[in-house]
Amino acid sequence: MLAEAHQKVRADHLKRDAYLYVRQSTLRQVIENGESTKRQYALRERAVALGWAPERVVVVDSDLGQSGASAVDREGFQRLVAEVGLGRVGIVLGLEVSRLARSSVDWQRLLEICALTETLILDEDGVYDPTQFNDRLLLGLKGTMSEAELHVLRARLRGGLVNKARRGELKTPLPVGFVYGHGDRVLLDPDQQVQEAVRLLFATFRRTGSAWRTVREFRSQQILFPRRMKRGPHKGELVWGPLLHSTVLHTLHNPRYAGAFFFGRTRWHKAVGGGHRIDQVPPEKWLACLPGAHPGYVAWEEFQDNLRRLAANAQAHGHERRKSPPREGFALLQGLAVCGRCGSRMTVRYHRRRGGEVPDYVCQREMIEGAGRLCQSIPGGGLDVAIGAMLVEAVTPLALDVALAVQQELATRADEADRLRRRQVDRARYEADLAKRRYLQVDPDNRLVAETLEADWNAALRELAAAQENYERARTQDRLVLDDQHRAEVLALATDFPRLWNDPRTTARDRKRMVHLILDDVTLIRGEQITAHIRFKGGASRTLQLPQPLPVWQLRKTEADVVRLVDRLLDTHTDAQVAEELNTRGFRGFGDTLFTQHAILHIRTTYHLADRSSRLRTQGLLTVREAAAVLGVCPTTVQIWRRRGLLPSVPCDKRTFLFRLPDLQAMAEHRPKHGPPPRGQAPAGSAAATARPGRSERSSSPTPGAGAPTDRGPATPAQRREEGEGAPGPA
Repeated sequence: MLAEAHQKVRADHLKRDAYLYVRQSTLRQVIENGESTKRQYALRERAVALGWAPERVVVVDSDLGQSGASAVDREGFQRLVAEVGLGRVGIVLGLEVSRLARSSVDWQRLLEICALTETLILDEDGVYDPTQFNDRLLLGLKGTMSEAELHVLRARLRGGLVNKARRGELKTPLPVGFVYGHGDRVLLDPDQQVQEAVRLLFATFRRTGSAWRTVREFRSQQILFPRRMKRGPHKGELVWGPLLHSTVLHTLHNPRYAGAFFFGRTRWHKAVGGGHRIDQVPPEKWLACLPGAHPGYVAWEEFQDNLRRLAANAQAHGHERRKSPPREGFALLQGLAVCGRCGSRMTVRYHRRRGGEVPDYVCQREMIEGAGRLCQSIPGGGLDVAIGAMLVEAVTPLALDVALAVQQELATRADEADRLRRRQVDRARYEADLAKRRYLQVDPDNRLVAETLEADWNAALRELAAAQENYERARTQDRLVLDDQHRAEVLALATDFPRLWNDPRTTARDRKRMVHLILDDVTLIRGEQITAHIRFKGGASRTLQLPQPLPVWQLRKTEADVVRLVDRLLDTHTDAQVAEELNTRGFRGFGDTLFTQHAILHIRTTYHLADRSSRLRTQGLLTVREAAAVLGVCPTTVQIWRRRGLLPSVPCDKRTFLFRLPDLQAMAEHRPKHGPPPRGQAPAGSAAATARPGRSERSSSPTPGAGAPTDRGPATPAQRREEGEGAPGPA
């Protein structure tokens, strides 16, 4: 065999280096199976015997403790393949094929590169030339057998674990709150503080229904949560710290807390880049799940209910009908509204109206994902009011029992938090006493150790003082929350649930939490009417029919009663007087606004109502020009007599006036031939008392032939617009 090996080794091989590859699968094998490592290093002598100088033999042993199942994490193997590909290696030495690779892919790649560069391969059985068919066939079979051997070894080990797991006897790492007792029995942690912290976590989630709210409750109550160190010098030790959101999720998803043994909840897969990924396996495909295998903190039914609540709350699942916990905003049915057309969960949009936010329930899943049309959109303002009124009517008989239960729950929560904080003080006191005993037992002359122990004692005393201070402060706050006055208020609110619902201090989140406790979901359909099918938690259902909301133009439309009233008032009032009369009677426009003269003008124009001037004209009243013709004077003179109160008039809009024919005839009879009539002989019904001060004392003599007084000059354009008749014409 040695002669045959020498025949395969040529001079061009000896000009290149010999690479010895050394590998062990695990660090434990490196430490305990030292003989295998020695055998691999001994192959250097084989290379020297074949003609390589000792200094030309390169040992690659950087992969000690690495598995040969893949070449991704094996730096030494990658270096070996690179050197072979560059033509720098004359022979590759390995104790057996399994030392070089356990994967057929990696092994065949190495053979291909060795064949291209005419590199030899040596193992414990001999020397092989990959360029020869027989040698390459034999090496390929060895590689296949090595991979099959790895599969057989794994199957044997895996079979033993699975068989033991199906009996519930496999010893696996336990979460915090459990310990192994005698005979590897799973027991609750004997530390009472640990047990109470875990139980409080489940009780808080049962009350709030949200993992994030559970973390917030622990932070607000300043309650710490335990965890065990999994690695490092303090592995296995119990440490306390703030509760994290990930810890809550892991605790709620772990069947151990329900007293169940499980195995096979995850599955390991190779990734494309050479790594691996871990997938979650559905519960029905677990290799083992044995409820009641050991004591737990919650019942199995409650554990399943917690999983359902988490799945309903999780927005990342992307389920079409997912729920969500109550959040900010005024939408009462947030997380509960279901589209009656496609069955998807409806989202909430807000828009501003009259200075406030109004919700709309929108089914837009198809529009977002497939660029389709909006399924339906339902205004939520009136719907929320109707749902709230229905809940007030339905829940009122049970309000007393609910409020008493809430009051009892508040007291229980305060007691649990107080007990856990007291446990933290006890633990800090124990640590301080332990540090004190260690300090007192040290030799006083050993100052190096004494100073360290004294510093530890002082640190423990500071932690004790901080824990005591936090405990007293939190206890004082609990007393303020649960005093007699607050208990009386809770009991008083119990008998008046409508006042509790409509109280401005009740936040939108609290109202939505009430709705989530009572209702399961609300299916909405928009047709000729808005139909809401309401499902209660107990399985009962109820249907509400709501009218379609009116469009904006109909909302702004003036009521028919107001239009008829305006029509009647216009017979005796001007536009401004009609607006004042409507406001006095308590009528309001759109948006609770007051009526104005412009609003009455808009109503007249829209509903084709005759204005006051037209109505008076139909009654026979005359304009300024017509009155001037009857009196035989110019229109300006008529306006002057009207302002002085000598001539009665009826006001119209736009500062215009009309005159009655009897008044004009009476004026014509009493008026002298030239000039205005004497004031003492003013016709009955004139407004002489309202004449402008000072003008009555002025004397005026009419212009010959015109009959107009001379105390004023020509009328200005503003006066003409006020008189409403323009420039005076001939009488």
